[in-house]
Amino acid sequence: MQFPDDDNGQLLAEIAAAGVDLSKMHQIDFFILFEQQADAEKFAKEIVSDALVQTADVEKCKDTGVWEVITHVQMVPEHTLLGQAEQYLESIANSFNGYGDGWGLMDEDAA
Repeated sequence: MQFPDDDNGQLLAEIAAAGVDLSKMHQIDFFILFEQQADAEKFAKEIVSDALVQTADVEKCKDTGVWEVITHVQMVPEHTLLGQAEQYLESIANSFNGYGDGWGLMDEDAA
């Protein structure tokens, strides 16, 4: 399978090489960072009312002290859709002083 030559394409290639079936639905975690806890909590409350996001967790990074909202989205991890979801979530996060920090896929079969 061919993947575009960018960060998302590289990550998808690594996931596929690990044996994950990218044609199936998976939980994709999108990471949104905030300097202030209040902004992170407001964003998390707002984003879970969106049809795209099932749940969102707010955590403080022990190393950096930055607040992270991990949004959980059920989707097929297709390159174009991932990029669109990232842009969409970040556009909402920007209004709460947040910014995107990528995504990840937890392979349920590998656990």
